[in-house]
Amino acid sequence: MKAIWNGKVIAESDDTRIVENNHYFPMDDIENTYFTESDHSTRCPWKGKASYFHIEVDGAVNQNAAWYYPQTSYAARPIENYVAFWNGVKVTE
Repeated sequence: MKAIWNGKVIAESDDTRIVENNHYFPMDDIENTYFTESDHSTRCPWKGKASYFHIEVDGAVNQNAAWYYPQTSYAARPIENYVAFWNGVKVTE
């Protein structure tokens, strides 16, 4: 699977995990140069607290467009530290 934004592949993996129709990519499979930590967070009742990344490609910034769970609940352990995308990031094979 590939995650693409602003014409660049920002993540690519053969080991994504699908939860609630989102592909979660291993942290090691994202292109770190495009990601910066955000101070934004949300809470899922069954997965736990999500942290976010801003994505920047060629000067364009997509704020809070990637999220991950640094410490999940027991039920969501398979996606702990895996990254998912939204807000215009295209995930495709």
